[in-house]
Amino acid sequence: MILSISFHFDFYPILIVAAIAWLVPMTMSLLRLNKIPAVIVEIILGFFVGKYLLASANEVSIHILDFFALTGFVFLMFMSGLEIDVSKILASFPRKRLNVSRFLKNPLLVGIASFIITLALSWIAAGFLSGMADIKSNWYFALIMVTTSVGIILPILKNRSEIGTRFGQMIIIAAAVADVLSIILFTFTAYVLKNGFQWEILLILGLFAAFYLFYRIGLRFNKNKLFNKITFQLAHAASQISVRGTILLILIFVVLSQYIDEEVILLGAFLGGLLLSIFLHKERSLLMLKLDGMSFGFFIPVFFIMVGVEFDPAALKEFDSSLGWFLILLLVTLFAVKVIPSMLWGRLFGYKKAISAGFLMSSRLSLIIAASAIGQDLGVISAGVNACFILMAVTTCFLSPTIYNLLNKTDILAGGKTIIIGGSSTGVLLARRLSIHGFTPVIVEKHEKRCIEIKAKGIHVFRGDGLDQELYTKLKLSDSNYVVVETNSNELNLRICELLRKELQHEKIISRAGNRSIEESLKAINVETIDARRVLATTIENLIIRPTTYHTLVESFENFSVEEIAITNTKLDGLQLMEVPFHRDAILMMIKRDDKLYIPHGETYFKMGDIIHVFGTNTALGETRKKLHG
Repeated sequence: MILSISFHFDFYPILIVAAIAWLVPMTMSLLRLNKIPAVIVEIILGFFVGKYLLASANEVSIHILDFFALTGFVFLMFMSGLEIDVSKILASFPRKRLNVSRFLKNPLLVGIASFIITLALSWIAAGFLSGMADIKSNWYFALIMVTTSVGIILPILKNRSEIGTRFGQMIIIAAAVADVLSIILFTFTAYVLKNGFQWEILLILGLFAAFYLFYRIGLRFNKNKLFNKITFQLAHAASQISVRGTILLILIFVVLSQYIDEEVILLGAFLGGLLLSIFLHKERSLLMLKLDGMSFGFFIPVFFIMVGVEFDPAALKEFDSSLGWFLILLLVTLFAVKVIPSMLWGRLFGYKKAISAGFLMSSRLSLIIAASAIGQDLGVISAGVNACFILMAVTTCFLSPTIYNLLNKTDILAGGKTIIIGGSSTGVLLARRLSIHGFTPVIVEKHEKRCIEIKAKGIHVFRGDGLDQELYTKLKLSDSNYVVVETNSNELNLRICELLRKELQHEKIISRAGNRSIEESLKAINVETIDARRVLATTIENLIIRPTTYHTLVESFENFSVEEIAITNTKLDGLQLMEVPFHRDAILMMIKRDDKLYIPHGETYFKMGDIIHVFGTNTALGETRKKLHG
C-alpha cells in the first residue's frame, strides 16, 4: 500500500477558523478586555463567520472542522477533569463524628449538599418553564441547569489571590463536585433516554472499572525506576513521550466510551483527565504547558468557534412573543438555583459573601453547551431551547464574575503586599513579575494620566505622593510589607527612603542607587540598594560568558525561576537531603547557613533556619515551599 497525499484539499475554512482563534485573544489584549472570557467572543465571531465566510465551504471542509471541534470538545472535557484536585476532595472526607458545625465547615459535604439542593430547585424550575418551551424531559433540563464552569471560577479566584483561602477552597470543591456529579448523571440519563433501561447500561460502570484498573497500573509504573528514567529522558526529546502518553490515555477512554454509546464520550474524556490529575497532583508543569498549547492553542477554540458557526437564531422563532420572558426567567433561574444553596456558607463567611459565591458558581460554559447539544440530538429539548442555553452560557460567563466582584470587593491594601513607589516602566514590569509569583503589588503614582494607564494594564495602582506621610496610613503599611522606591529621580528616591526610614521607622526598603553619593546615603540609613551599573554590567557579562543560560532564564521566567526558601519545618531538622522527597521539577542549587554557602548533596544535613536556593517551575517551588515550611 502506497501513502497517497492529495494537495487538492481546501484549507481556506481552517485558515479562517485559525485566524479567529489567533485574533481574538490578541485583539482583546490590545483593547484591554482581559476580564471578558475569550470564548464568548469566539462564539459570537463564529456565528458571523459561519454566516458570511463559510457559507459556501464544501461539505468535506466543514466535516473536517466538525471533527476538529469534536476533538476540541474531548480535550475540553479532559482538561476539566485535569483541573480537579482529587487530593483536596479526598482530604475533605469527614473523619470525625458529624454535627452541624463540622458539616458546614466541610467543603466536600457542603458541596454535595449544595449540588442536591441545586438539582431539586432546577427540577422544580424545569416543570415551571416547560409551560413556555418544548421540554420533553424535565429531569434532563434540570441537569443542564446544575452545571457550572470550573474553568471560569479558577482564574477569577486566582486573580483575587483567593485560591488558597478557606473561602476559595469551598467554592473550588463545590464546583468540582458539581462537575463530577453532573457529568455522571448526564451520562446515565442520556443513555436511558436514548436506549431505555437495558442491562447494557452497566457497561458504563465498566468505565469506572477501567479507571480503577489504570489507577492501579499507574501506581506500579510511578514506582518503577526504569520507567521513570525512560520517561524523563524522552519527555523533552523529539519523541515527547509524556504528550504521546497523555494522548494515548485520552483515546483509550474515548474508544472505550464509544463502544458503549457516543454520549458516554463526555464521561470517558473527563475520567481520563481525572486519572492524570491523580498522578500529577500539582506537578502540572511542563506537561501542562504542552497540553494547554495543544488544547487551548487550537482544538478548544475550534470547538467554541464552531458552536457559533452552527448557532441558528431562526430556531428562536418557536417562542414567538414569549422569547423575551423565557430568556429572562431562564436567566433568573440559572442564578437562583446556585445562589439559594450558597446560603449554606452564610454562617461561615457572612451572607453577602456567600451570595457572591453563588453568583460565581452560576457561571456556565462548556458543559452547558455540550449537555444542551446532546439534549437536542436526543430530542428532549428543542432547537430553540438549545439556542437559548448557548445565549445563557455567554451571558452568565460575563455577568457572574462581574456580580461576584461587585458583591465581594477585596481590600488589596490589607495583609501582605509590596508597595512600589513610582509608576515607571520598571515599576510596572516589577509588579507584573511579582504577580506571577503570587504577590500583591500596589503601585503608587503621582500623575493621574499615568495612573489610568497602569490601571488599564490590570495592575493595582494608588494615586499619591511618596513624600506624603499620610499616604502610608492610607496604604495600611505594615512591618511585613516591602517598599520599593523607584521614581525617575535619584534625589527623590533618597528623600522618600529617608521619610520611610526615619519618620515611619520602616525597615524593608529597596531602592536604586544612581551614583556613589546616593548609594552611600542609602546605605547609611540601612536601605537595600541596587546599583544599576553593576546590574547592567552583570547582564552583559552573562550575555558574553553564559548566553544560553541567561536567555533560558529570562525567556522562560513565567515557567521557571529561582527562590530562596527558609527551613521552618521542625520535621526536617537533622534529616539528610536523600531522605526528603522533593518535587522532581525543583532543583536545590545552594544552601545558606549563617554566612556560609554550601552546594547540597544527598548526604547534606538540613538545619532549622537554613535558606535553600531552589530553581524550578512555579508549581514545583510552591510544593517545595510547603515542604520546607511544614
